Amino acid sequence: MKGETRRYNGEETNKEEFILVNGSDDDTLSPPILEAVESLEVKGRRVSRRGLSKRELSHMITFDEDLTDDSEVSEIPVMPKLYRETKIQPKSSNVQSQSEESTTEWGRRRPPPRLASRAEQNKASRKETEDISSDFKETPVTRSNRRRSTGTLPTGIQSSLNSSCLTIDLTDDLGSNTTTRRSARERRRHSLGSPSVLLESPNQMEYQDGKEFHTGELVWGKIKGFSWWPAIVVSWKSNTKRQAVPGMRWVQWFGDGKYSEVPSDKLVSLALFSQHFNLPTFNKLVSYRKALFQALEMAKSRAGKTLPAIPGAPWDEKLKPLLEWAHGGFQPMGEEGLKPKKKSERHIIPEPKQRRRTLEEAAVQDSIPPPPKRLRTSCMNNNKERVEEEQSREKMVSDIMNNKSNPDDNCIACGRKNPLSFHPLFEGGLCHTCKDRFLELFYMYDDDGYQSYCTVCCEGRELLLCSNSSCCRCFCVECLDVLVGAGTSASAKAQEPWSCYMCQPQRCYGVLQRRKDWNIRLQEFFTNDKAQEYAVPKLYPAVPASRRRPIRVLSLFDGIATGYLVLKDLGIKVDKYIASEICEDSIAVGTVKHGGIIKYVHDVRNITKRQIDEWGPFDLLIGGSPCNDLSNVNPARKGLYGTGRLFFEFYHLLNYTRPKEGDERPFFWMFENVVAMRVNDKRDISRFLECNPVMIDAIKVSAAHRARYYWGNLPGMNRPVIASKTDKLELQDCLEYNRIAKLKKVQTITTKSNSIKQGKNQQFPVIMNGKEDILWCTELERIFGFPVHYTDVSNMGRGARQKLLGRSWSVPVIRHLFAPLKDYFACE
Repeated sequence: MKGETRRYNGEETNKEEFILVNGSDDDTLSPPILEAVESLEVKGRRVSRRGLSKRELSHMITFDEDLTDDSEVSEIPVMPKLYRETKIQPKSSNVQSQSEESTTEWGRRRPPPRLASRAEQNKASRKETEDISSDFKETPVTRSNRRRSTGTLPTGIQSSLNSSCLTIDLTDDLGSNTTTRRSARERRRHSLGSPSVLLESPNQMEYQDGKEFHTGELVWGKIKGFSWWPAIVVSWKSNTKRQAVPGMRWVQWFGDGKYSEVPSDKLVSLALFSQHFNLPTFNKLVSYRKALFQALEMAKSRAGKTLPAIPGAPWDEKLKPLLEWAHGGFQPMGEEGLKPKKKSERHIIPEPKQRRRTLEEAAVQDSIPPPPKRLRTSCMNNNKERVEEEQSREKMVSDIMNNKSNPDDNCIACGRKNPLSFHPLFEGGLCHTCKDRFLELFYMYDDDGYQSYCTVCCEGRELLLCSNSSCCRCFCVECLDVLVGAGTSASAKAQEPWSCYMCQPQRCYGVLQRRKDWNIRLQEFFTNDKAQEYAVPKLYPAVPASRRRPIRVLSLFDGIATGYLVLKDLGIKVDKYIASEICEDSIAVGTVKHGGIIKYVHDVRNITKRQIDEWGPFDLLIGGSPCNDLSNVNPARKGLYGTGRLFFEFYHLLNYTRPKEGDERPFFWMFENVVAMRVNDKRDISRFLECNPVMIDAIKVSAAHRARYYWGNLPGMNRPVIASKTDKLELQDCLEYNRIAKLKKVQTITTKSNSIKQGKNQQFPVIMNGKEDILWCTELERIFGFPVHYTDVSNMGRGARQKLLGRSWSVPVIRHLFAPLKDYFACE
């Protein structure tokens, strides 16, 4: 891949170049801590700037969230496009604009949020993660951080919300020309606000250059091209051996605890809150709101401010009174109340502890003993205890190459020994943390159709895209250089086309070896992720043909009546089909295409138990609640607390429709939702429904990817998915006459128009009369398994029809799930 690597430069007048590097290590994914609000000018590229608006205070605390219509792709502006290479090569590396005017693309880079000098870039290390409170878990807001942190809150930050006296492990690092490369054991101990780090004793004064801002002060920090962000000035001993250059300050950013060295003239007191509060960033980024919450909680603690308690309220509700207090000038104490407490200045900074050595440093630091190993216990294999032991991936690779270790005895994503689970695609394992990250992010795709994260580790600061137009995989530079061999990423960048290790011939590349049965393992990996075992659903014996009767169905969030269509295709007689749907276009399709047989009852929240008793009894309950607030793709998601709470409407109606005790009639149900959701949300849904889901990707029975979770008690839900003779498995089978498919399969088709474009070059998938073309609506309908012109009603345009299809179920998958019902209900 020929794309040049572009990095962030400072001001044009500055001599020092900066790149952004990570420094956090939480258990869930965190968005980048800084939001780009302008981009530097690059030759042949457009410069985009966004102004910062001012509004009334009442508007400032309103969350203008952009909820996407689908789980796969978000068009929120903070989702940058891939970096592209222009025909004219610039002499210096500059920031790539995030506009859609870019052309050919080869590699991708997310700007990580911490500043370090260019000399430090090759020392930037991987992060390790640790479980945190689900209240503060947050998945990535943008795809701009290639070396993605796995949580918004560092391990210690949560406790800082209740106390200002926290603890930070002071970890030693490399010299002045190297960046921080801590072991996961030490990084996990870092938290904001530790008195031992924030404040010096009189004998250890720091920042004596006559400039403002000393250790422990709460500030706003500014880096060119990014919004002002709340931070705290920290001692150099909290993150590195190198002291700050005169006129510079080490700060730790609220939100994910990452470090930057910032000029003191780019810092202002947090007391100047209203002047530096950024409303567009506040409305867009959850990470910005959480950073403000943490900073204001610490300010409230220092000032001794008491605000009205809101028992049981989520953090974003508690943020509103804090914002009012901050915009009011932090009264009654004002700026004086934000200063560190005097008694904390008696804390002496402890000596830095030795950190784990890398293989590269071992040769020159033989006298430094390794730190004690951290053990983590987990359960697998019939409750046999497993102990996950930390080590670097470099050490893991060295042991495997020297036949001292087996790949399956190590987590290939982070290097830990004795992993919890297996890696579904490559020989090796996954530890508890990496497994959860894999479950959440593996089926998360960007608007170019490629995976958002590395296929191996589901992280990655810089990703290389496979050139195979039918492949959606990408691999991060670090995995290539560590697992395959040093210099592999540079070699891959120089190749065009470049085939990834899922497309190359089956053999061992370094220690990276694709499993021969990876497709079966992948299905098993998602299907067998059982955080808790549940009782086997009640099995109903098949009903003799003479006693079978037509089926009665209640469909929630019905969409375009996919359930009814499949039942009719299977030949099952439908006695009653009641559908809850609020979209007028969807209702129009169901009414016109099925002759008014479907009875629509509109909003699911208005259905009562009395109505269920009047309409019922029902034999089948189906539904799939909106996935906007469950999908990781939506940075403004609220999980089960936004539109995701509509799941509970399904849950309580399921309880209403179940047969009463003593009634042995067969009753079936099914609930569907996206795979790219947080692990905790998935496990909460499973806990309420008292069963684990199965994962089915429509790629097995259609020409497009569409991975979904299905919960239910339908017979044989976990049986293998086998295509029928009528299924159209390749794109060419779905096209109209005289149109040629450029691909065999397409990526997930969503409600967004740009999901039609394929590959890293965003090419159209069809050629007609020698010209590229998009997919027509009739072709989209065939891909989903619907009859041609199924959505062609009420003069709907192409965009409206694609939105209906993008929210619908895949007909062949639902046919696979409903097929066993023929043994229970009357057929035509």
